[in-house]
Amino acid sequence: MDFTTLFTLLAIGAFAGVASGFVGVGGGLILVPAMMAFLGLGQHAAQGTSLAMMLPPVGILAVMQYHKAGEVHWAYAAVLCLTFVAGAWGGSKLSLKLSESWVKLIFGVVMLYAAIRMIAKAWIQLKPDLFP
Repeated sequence: MDFTTLFTLLAIGAFAGVASGFVGVGGGLILVPAMMAFLGLGQHAAQGTSLAMMLPPVGILAVMQYHKAGEVHWAYAAVLCLTFVAGAWGGSKLSLKLSESWVKLIFGVVMLYAAIRMIAKAWIQLKPDLFP
């Protein structure tokens, strides 16, 4: 691994970590596009690398902080974990069967929908007088 690649990985990882801890955004929303844009990875490789990276920090350090603050609903997390495991397995199988172009399109549409919805909700909360 050359210095430029290492530096790029460090920058992407730090930014994704701060964003994830700050607003709870899924690291994949930052990591996948960044690895594709700055490292030239394909969609499948970026997704696989993102998933591999997330296991230790999300599973341990971030959860510890939220648990200490009393902000983890463990019963919800347990149910979500069970269905997430099955969904991640199925989703990865499906993703690898589709062309990278289709996966990019689906990924982009999901990000766009999430962004529009989040912006609309925040706008309504910030401007309640405009939306009675």
